[in-house]
Amino acid sequence: MKLYTYFRSSAAYRVRIALNLKNISHELVIVNLLKSEQQGAEYLDKNPQGLLPALETDEGVLAQSMAILEYLEETHPQTPLLFGNAWQKAQIRNLCYAVACDIHPIDNLRVLKYLSSELGADDDAKNTWYRHWVEIGFEKIEKSLDGNNDYCVGNTPSLADVCLIPQVFNAYRFKVDMTAYPKIAAIYERCNKLDAFIDAAPQNQPDAA
Repeated sequence: MKLYTYFRSSAAYRVRIALNLKNISHELVIVNLLKSEQQGAEYLDKNPQGLLPALETDEGVLAQSMAILEYLEETHPQTPLLFGNAWQKAQIRNLCYAVACDIHPIDNLRVLKYLSSELGADDDAKNTWYRHWVEIGFEKIEKSLDGNNDYCVGNTPSLADVCLIPQVFNAYRFKVDMTAYPKIAAIYERCNKLDAFIDAAPQNQPDAA
């Protein structure tokens, strides 16, 4: 199994965490987003969407992080990340989509590049844009979290934590004031004491140097 990844891709970061939590053997293949390697012919031949991550399996290539996460959950049910009854699973998905559908798509690298290259936004304007949408999203997530739980849903990591932690990493990077979101910040700190999250962190990737 090969994961096509870039150290700062938050979507690839999600998949790295899940692979680690499930102890799935895999090979990392680096695709440099800043050099636009995701648009190269060799990569597009594997993933016509031209985005990261992509997971190459014996059955073919999957190219959306949420689809990859659900595939891993179904094919490697040990250490379940989508657990509980139907309601609890829906709560996990609800938090996943709050990040993956509402925050991430308008704050990812290609959007930020478009803001600067096509709309003339300077770094201050881009950072303001980024923080605005993260803060709106985090405000809603913070209200939905049960402060009595160790993690997003219950007391073991779920797919919700897998999605949230990369977004929080980027929030810190873009100077979002996380004191406004104490429950999210506490979950982030707790997750980052676990080896699966530590090993998946951007600064610990082979292309981070």
